[in-house]
Amino acid sequence: MKSNKGKACTRERDFVYKFSAGNQDLVLTVPLRFPVQENINHLHGRLILLHNLPCFIENDLKQLLNKFIEEETIKDYDREAEMALEAVKSGKVDINQLADTWAKAYKETTLEYAKPEETSWDEDFADVYHDLIHSPASETLLNLEHNYFVSISELISERDVELKKLRERQGAEMDKVMQELGKSLTDQDVNSLAAQHFESQQDLENKWTSELKQSTAIQKQEYQEWVIKLHQDLKNPNNSSISDEIKVQPQLRESVEGNGRIYEEQRLLEESFTIHLGAQLKTMHNLRLLRADMLDFCKHKRNHRSGVKLHRLQTAMSLYSTSLCGLVLLVDNRISSYSGIKRDFATVCQECTDFHFPGIQEQLEIVQKVVLKARAQRSRNKNSGNEDKSKSIERNQSNILPGEFYITRHSNLSEIHVAFHLCVDDNVRSGNITARDPAIMGLRNILKVCCTHDITTISIPLLLVHDMSEEMTIPWCLKRAELVFKCVKGFMMEMASWDGGISRTVQFLVPHTISEEMFYQLSNMLPQIFRVSSTLTLTSKH
Repeated sequence: MKSNKGKACTRERDFVYKFSAGNQDLVLTVPLRFPVQENINHLHGRLILLHNLPCFIENDLKQLLNKFIEEETIKDYDREAEMALEAVKSGKVDINQLADTWAKAYKETTLEYAKPEETSWDEDFADVYHDLIHSPASETLLNLEHNYFVSISELISERDVELKKLRERQGAEMDKVMQELGKSLTDQDVNSLAAQHFESQQDLENKWTSELKQSTAIQKQEYQEWVIKLHQDLKNPNNSSISDEIKVQPQLRESVEGNGRIYEEQRLLEESFTIHLGAQLKTMHNLRLLRADMLDFCKHKRNHRSGVKLHRLQTAMSLYSTSLCGLVLLVDNRISSYSGIKRDFATVCQECTDFHFPGIQEQLEIVQKVVLKARAQRSRNKNSGNEDKSKSIERNQSNILPGEFYITRHSNLSEIHVAFHLCVDDNVRSGNITARDPAIMGLRNILKVCCTHDITTISIPLLLVHDMSEEMTIPWCLKRAELVFKCVKGFMMEMASWDGGISRTVQFLVPHTISEEMFYQLSNMLPQIFRVSSTLTLTSKH
């Protein structure tokens, strides 16, 4: 059949069109190659221009051209079908193989006859967990998760102490060697000792990495098996031990607070607003302005106070729901966790075992592979010149561009489920960015993802930076905040066309080092840009 199709592709037919212009009878003959790949409207337009045809025949020519191409194409299809049937009748084609091919294609394209997809282990575990976290067993689950968290945190603390001691010992050794440099030791001796120190540090870090990976794998397996068993026992009404199993909760472990890894809590500044957006059908949204560190929404607190416990319960109960929470992290163009806020975020993620999703390093590796695959596909499809090719060669294909972002999923963080890692460059520290800046457009795309994936709470760095610096003066902060406020307002108004108008919560975060005076100036700016709902006081007349 492929050979026949190839023959049809090389066949040419003449389209003949006769018309009269004044006293002259004219004939237009156009050779066409079938099947016609060109757009018929474009072909018709080119014929009119090329042959300088009169305007009064345009509609008639187009109608007859369409009819000719349609009829000849159907004839080709009929001819190929006859040849295919003859091949089957003569035995050139295996009829059983042909039937199997048709059946497979029909099942893959028709949902009614497709084979039902089997649920995976992750889907089954998600359903089981969702049932249990909304049952009386929820407190037991949270206590068990907290104990696992304390256990991993203690291992990390031991690792940090051991690495610190090693570095101090190596520092003392290097100081002694430097004192003897030029006397009894040479530069080669110093380099040799530095290489030994680096190798020792690598060995120790690899040892602890392996131990932590093994501990988290054991915890994840134990936790999932316990959750499945508990769910099965709950389904059995004759099991009398299940109530005792829930009542006898794991004893809460509290970590020692002298290890230097307790996070300091600063005074939180917060302002909340309720707004209505929309032209005709208005949608209510909640806005919050906070002075806080972005990672405060990720960190677990060691002391298992009731308020902290309620936050964690809310996050766990909405894990498999349509009310997810996310935040935006500003990162560089490298997909890694080796520096800056990426390293701090990865450290927080690794302090508690994720029982539902892959670890942060595994997710980053998957993202890296997807980026490389996408770049390769784009370079194959893009017909660019030599200049563009040289630019793509110079740029590392594994890096992302400003405005692009990747997403990681988490079940082990305090108040969020999804992290958007938005790539920004040094341009965000300048005071001349516009609404078309890649960072701003990245925020728009992030909000669009939130609408399409049930993320109803999103935390955004208002100034597009996580830390303050000297060039960020009061005018700089006010100008940047005004830009982000106005752009986000426009994006939120677009949400109505994206999701039909669902109420959402947007949290604007400013660095914790910002002054109270600056914070309240930003707080006064917000209701001037957004339409804040005003309260009405009703009094009765006596």
